Amino acid sequence: QVQLVESGGGLVQAGDSLRLSCAASGRTTSSYAMGWFRQAPGKEREFVATIRANGYSKYYADSVKGRFTISRDSAKNTVYLQMNSLKPEDTAVYYCGATVSYSGTYYYTRASEYDYWGQGTQVTVSS
Repeated sequence: QVQLVESGGGLVQAGDSLRLSCAASGRTTSSYAMGWFRQAPGKEREFVATIRANGYSKYYADSVKGRFTISRDSAKNTVYLQMNSLKPEDTAVYYCGATVSYSGTYYYTRASEYDYWGQGTQVTVSS
């Protein structure tokens, strides 16, 4: 079993930055693809970013490309989401997910493809 705990959310103003962390425990996630998703009130959980086990293959939703950066520190069993130039439409609960599936060519962008989830961290961006 893998436990994921997100942190780093908060209330910021438009244009500010935040860095979210997702700490894994129970099992090393170094061989897992990891992803960040978000869910706004009344909306479905949507894909934000994913990173493969190799640590350098990354894929982003168009809405965050160029503003958000996903990274991982395998030694710390932690994944990060650096969020810059935040906008009010980025307001949501952000979730970290881990998938035991492996692909060297496919990016996991669907929530149903993830096996483990954290409890989420709230990000609120005021205008």
